[in-house]
Amino acid sequence: MSYFKKVAASQIPATIQTRSLKQIAGFTGNIYEALAVISKRSKQVNVSMKDELQSKLSEFASATDNLEEVMENREQIEISRFYERLPHPVLIAMEELYNEGIYHRINPEEETEVTVTVAREPERLGK
Repeated sequence: MSYFKKVAASQIPATIQTRSLKQIAGFTGNIYEALAVISKRSKQVNVSMKDELQSKLSEFASATDNLEEVMENREQIEISRFYERLPHPVLIAMEELYNEGIYHRINPEEETEVTVTVAREPERLGK
C-alpha cells in the first residue's frame, strides 16, 4: 500500500483547523522552528505526491492521441480525483507533527538548516 493510500485511509481532515501556537511551539521549543519543520516536511510530501502521480499517469501516455481515447480514459480520471481528494501537504505534515511522526534536528555546522525525517511508520498517522 502506498503512503498516500495510507494517508487517505487515516482520515486526516481536508479542511483547515485552528491550532494553538503554544502547542505547535511545544514540539520544538520555538514557533518559527516548528513552522520551518512543517514547511520542510510539506515540501517533501508534495514532491513525493507529484512524483507518484506523474509515474501513475505516465502509464496512460500514448504516442498518438485521438479524441476518443482522451474522452474515455476513466482510470486516469479516477487516479487524478484520488490525488485531488487528498489533504494538502501542509495538513499532512501538521498531522505528522502532532502524532510525533517527524524527527527533526538542527545541523551544528549550519544553525539555519533544519533536517526533517519521518520518525514513525506512515500507517500510524490517524491513530
